Amino acid sequence: MIIKNAKVFSKDYKFEKKDIFIRNGVFSENPDNGESIDGSGLYAIPGLTDIHFHGCRGYDFCDGTEEAISAIADYQLKNGITTIAPATMTFEEEHLKRIMETAKAHQNTGGAELVGINMEGPFISAEKKGAQNPRFIHRPDLAMYRRLQEASGELIKLVDIAPEEEGSMEFIEAVKDEVTVSVAHTTADYDTASEAFTKGAGQVTHLYNAMPPFLHRAPGVVGAAFDHRNVKVELICDGVHIHPSVVRAAFQLFGDDRVILISDSMMATGLEDGDYSLGGQAVKVTGPRATLKDGTIAGSATNLMNCMRTAVLKMRIPLESAVRAAAVNSAKSIGIFDRYGSIEDGKVGNVVLLDQDLNLISVIQKGRKIK
Repeated sequence: MIIKNAKVFSKDYKFEKKDIFIRNGVFSENPDNGESIDGSGLYAIPGLTDIHFHGCRGYDFCDGTEEAISAIADYQLKNGITTIAPATMTFEEEHLKRIMETAKAHQNTGGAELVGINMEGPFISAEKKGAQNPRFIHRPDLAMYRRLQEASGELIKLVDIAPEEEGSMEFIEAVKDEVTVSVAHTTADYDTASEAFTKGAGQVTHLYNAMPPFLHRAPGVVGAAFDHRNVKVELICDGVHIHPSVVRAAFQLFGDDRVILISDSMMATGLEDGDYSLGGQAVKVTGPRATLKDGTIAGSATNLMNCMRTAVLKMRIPLESAVRAAAVNSAKSIGIFDRYGSIEDGKVGNVVLLDQDLNLISVIQKGRKIK
């Protein structure tokens, strides 16, 4: 495949006009004899990677079925998200084990490629549970994690933890070289969060949400993450979770090399307003807002491409920064950047073409035009 004359997002995180060659499913210096696409006037960006979302089109990853994974993967690919690491919710171990086993059995024969799992629950704080089910919140348990990781076929790439909970620091030290540990759903103060980052936690889950606020005398998790330069932070730019001014501030505070855009989408994504569920709890969806009965925000009702588009068009984040946050940093977070996340020779040939208004024009997966 040849994509000609596109504005290509380069490995230097800038756009430059050039041709893209894909041979045998990977980016190459030389073209094959396959399809030629005119990219004139279009942006060519790497396929996006969503490392934190729950579902779409009426399905949830926690359904624990091949039907759900396939439907989710198909929807994501059609929207320019070519690699996915869906998130679990807080359930009992047996349910989580079934989810892991189903993911392990998935063959990636269609749709976005399942490259990992984000284990969002159950090692969280009951006080900051958000839309997580309090019945199944569990103290950090290394043996339980190891059993689930084995059941997944080593697919767990992220594990979330509230560092103030008993056993958290020991857990972080034990797994920090195996998986990315993300501070999440937490009441941790600055000192506790700092200790977690010092011991090996490397990420913050949906920054600002389900954690203490960033205050001038109590900077909390946000301040601790800022002070530890190796820590990346997730942002949900759906226009509901975080005010545009705070999104801009976060990019200034952390830099576009440390921000990861996520969708945190739930099963209503891609469907009409109505009544749905998340983690076994009832959710009401109106427009982009999804809430529990008590008004608690319950994930989002939009996909990562729309979040990236919102960040640029409505929140005034530079396109280069938004693409870096949605494609590059996310791939680095779960350890797949050697094969995905940028348009470089030898990497998997996943490309998304956008027009000047960031409308999706084409999705190319492994050198094959999907849309």
